[in-house]
Amino acid sequence: MSLFNRLFKKNRYINKLDENKLPKHIAIIMDGNGRWAKKRGLPRTVGHREGAKTLKTISTFCGNIGIKYLTVYAFSTENWKRPKAEVDSLMDLLLDYLKNAEKHIGGKDVRIQTIGDTSVMSGEIQKEIERVTRETKNNSGLILNIALNYGGRDEIVHCVKDIVEKIQKGKISKDDINEEMISNNIYTKNIPDPDILIRPGGERRLSNFLLWQVAYSEIWYTDVLWPDFREKHIVEALLDYQNRNRRFGGL
Repeated sequence: MSLFNRLFKKNRYINKLDENKLPKHIAIIMDGNGRWAKKRGLPRTVGHREGAKTLKTISTFCGNIGIKYLTVYAFSTENWKRPKAEVDSLMDLLLDYLKNAEKHIGGKDVRIQTIGDTSVMSGEIQKEIERVTRETKNNSGLILNIALNYGGRDEIVHCVKDIVEKIQKGKISKDDINEEMISNNIYTKNIPDPDILIRPGGERRLSNFLLWQVAYSEIWYTDVLWPDFREKHIVEALLDYQNRNRRFGGL
């Protein structure tokens, strides 16, 4: 019996899902941590810590039901504009998450990767990113992509610069540039585009996340704040996804 079928028997939330129509790649904008804390009269940092716990819950569930890729928006290029105390707290939380990844990711088979320009982060964080990436690279379960210092426009700028450099070095000509080349020069190269983008927190925008990759992704919004997001909400999103007719511009 497959793990999905075992979960099917134990988890009342997944009994309507079609195992054969699950998306390969889910992307999530983890929104609402600060508002969750504010509603409870707590510091925003508490919301971020609760959000980290939710990531463990959701990544574990996604891995268990057979999702191959999960990409989460953890820290954007715009988040540096937040108060220094909050940014420092987020960096401390990230460092702790990376140092204790085996405990936090929930599932020994998870492979951790990052996307974004992490070169501006502290040496200690960069060292931990390198370690976790190296030590999990042979894992065969869920591939968890954590977007750090990531911005969709910034990613495209980096891509354009890389392609221009190749042209200047005579490796390619401008006539070689096509959609495939761009896809092979962005942070998510070798990863299929998201089938569905999920945004908790009540906002209805992309917030500069995976602008190239979500051109044909299904988008699912919910007012549930990220720290309150649970397996049942993922299932709601996947049920909606499975009932949509994905035409990719055709009939």
